[in-house]
Amino acid sequence: MTRGDKSAYTDKQKRQARHIEEGYEAQGLSKKAAQKRAWATVNKRDGGGKQSGSGRANHPAR
Repeated sequence: MTRGDKSAYTDKQKRQARHIEEGYEAQGLSKKAAQKRAWATVNKRDGGGKQSGSGRANHPAR
């Protein structure tokens, strides 16, 4: 996977990034800057793209 490839993201994450990007553009940022900030926001909220493997499920409090 090359840098900038968004195939590892869920549809929900892609949709969120689009909405966030539109908000930044409405504030007057350029398309490129808005896109960078939107994906950075999605990454910060969700920890990146799809996560696989054991131990990633939500476990009840112990």
